[in-house]
Amino acid sequence: MIKILIAECKQEVSTFNPHLSGYNDFGVRYGDELVNYHRTVRNEIGGALSIFDAEAEVELVPTYSAFFITSGGTLAKEAWEKIAKDFLDGIQNAPPVDGVYFCMHGAMATEKETDPEGWLLKETRKILGKKIPIVVSLDLHGILTDQMIEHSNAIVAYHTYPHVDFFETGQRAARLLLRIVLDEVKPITAKVAIPALVRGDELITTTGLFGQSMRIAQDIENSPRGLSSGIFIGNPFTDVPALQTYSFVVTDNDPEMAEREAIRIAESFWTNHEKMQVALVNLDEMAMIAKTHSQGTVALIDAADATSSGASGDSNAILRKLIETGYTGKTLVPIVDEPTVNKAFAAGIGATIHTTIGGSLDPQRFNPIQINAKVLLLADHRFRSESFGEEWYSGPTAVLEVNNFIIVVSSRAVNLYDRSFFFAHGQNPKQFDAVVIKSPHCQHQMYAAWCVEMVNVDAPGSSSANLQSLGHLHCPRPIFPLDLNIQFIPKAIIYNYHN
Repeated sequence: MIKILIAECKQEVSTFNPHLSGYNDFGVRYGDELVNYHRTVRNEIGGALSIFDAEAEVELVPTYSAFFITSGGTLAKEAWEKIAKDFLDGIQNAPPVDGVYFCMHGAMATEKETDPEGWLLKETRKILGKKIPIVVSLDLHGILTDQMIEHSNAIVAYHTYPHVDFFETGQRAARLLLRIVLDEVKPITAKVAIPALVRGDELITTTGLFGQSMRIAQDIENSPRGLSSGIFIGNPFTDVPALQTYSFVVTDNDPEMAEREAIRIAESFWTNHEKMQVALVNLDEMAMIAKTHSQGTVALIDAADATSSGASGDSNAILRKLIETGYTGKTLVPIVDEPTVNKAFAAGIGATIHTTIGGSLDPQRFNPIQINAKVLLLADHRFRSESFGEEWYSGPTAVLEVNNFIIVVSSRAVNLYDRSFFFAHGQNPKQFDAVVIKSPHCQHQMYAAWCVEMVNVDAPGSSSANLQSLGHLHCPRPIFPLDLNIQFIPKAIIYNYHN
């Protein structure tokens, strides 16, 4: 039998979010609970399991999973120490295995450690030694550090944005791991660092310029000696020393090909990097645009407060501007505000409460708004995501009516890259004149396919696409777009795990 250990440690953070993430922001599972859950979800581990389960000679050794319920601020020291201990204890206490599959994100950061994934891989090597193959799957918004490559045999990353290939990425990782275990291939990795931080519609892989470079990577991966390839554009809101864009190529014992093709991908990306920015409209312009639409739904994109990018979720900036400018369209707004939820629960459905909304987590950016609100609905349940079937939990949640505004107020952040949060609380965005979307991009069918206009708003927030407004301190400089006249001469670093 081929014994495969499976473990997960996955989180994406914004270090510009002042509210620290904690242990309770993770879904934690052990042993069989890990595989039983992931067999119901179309994510990376679900995809890997579909490959492993089809092989009669494969025996699974699931150990530990800590999966972020949503992204958030920097992970608190105590939470990181517990997660790291439990993760490594699971490996230490596992029986001997022939290979390891780790599911990670790549844009995690803690108060103590700026490269948690790389650190876990390094510590895993101390336990297992160098002979046990390790393959890691990562989000293309991860930050590809030297440690990640040095202490794994190969990495595999998403090829799509918005991400629709979670499941397929896990399948690719599992297939590659089995080939390594069976000694069919000997991976060699090349990485090129690219001094750029990018955002915007050109990153949509089906239609944007980024997709051109990604298709080069896919062709390389599918070539006879290609094993894995892609581009990590990083998370610009995780301000750590390794933050920038990276191309990478993993080949079967062919360092020259790995170097040549990693440079080719990087050059393709650099050709288009200046176009990978967002055209933003200010809050006043946004309000005027909203007023021009008398039919259909206008999408007000508040990517600056995208909880899936690590923001706090408590921005009321768009709501405030719409109220101040007298907008009368029926509007759907998501906000994180636990104190207001508590007041709504105390008052009960049908009651009118005088309270504040917004600014409960990031008060330096958002001042609370005084409101009189009718409580329409109260809920406290877990629900499955519309997109991939993951279990999400927004905590106690209240739906409030404030004149023409329906505000879905959660006590904790939840991902908003699909419509699950709204649907779970009785709200259909198609029934509104305007909807605030706290995600930079969603799958096309979620909003763009039917909204009359998608408005990218230049609002304050810890995941703002206006990157110059954030105040990066730790990433390499100079870097686009924070600096001018960036010179780029691509240079590949080769990682040969076998030497």
